[in-house]
Amino acid sequence: MKNNKKELLPQQREELLKTLKARFEKNMNRHKGLEWAKVQAKLEASTEKLWSLDDMEITGGEPDVVGYDQKTDEYIFYDCSAESPKGRRSLCYDQQAWASRKEHKPANSAMDVAAEMGIELLTEEQYRELQQFGKFDTKTSSWITTPAAIRALGGAIFGDYRYGTVFIYHNGAESYYAARGFRASLRV
Repeated sequence: MKNNKKELLPQQREELLKTLKARFEKNMNRHKGLEWAKVQAKLEASTEKLWSLDDMEITGGEPDVVGYDQKTDEYIFYDCSAESPKGRRSLCYDQQAWASRKEHKPANSAMDVAAEMGIELLTEEQYRELQQFGKFDTKTSSWITTPAAIRALGGAIFGDYRYGTVFIYHNGAESYYAARGFRASLRV
């Protein structure tokens, strides 16, 4: 059980670090040239980020390091689960979309859940980058950050991988499906 300060208990922190290390070592193609010891040191110095990574893990995102930003001295984590995280599906795009539904409202919206978790939806560029590491969303789809011009017209975008190709589609922002969730990123 987590406490309200967005901080993990010592045993939870240990278990999460063990899980992240095992995933890091198993998927070296995602982070060539990076060392786990340096990633772990950053994680241990940022308890709130660990809390967010734990939420990513609990909801089925299987977060892993996919890069390092030298300018900001931050490691970049993406959800790397094969399919859209199970614990983050059946959500419309944002609060405005949720409020616009008169009936059959989903439990929440992708943007609100991401904000509560302290993470950000992947951008289209990040989504395409993720697909360089494997085949993701072959049976599901994931909401991605929607450009303001599209959102202003009531739409939102999502991506998936079919027929050997990454597709970016549009839908009404208020729509939600059991097979659509969202993928996110976190900088530590």
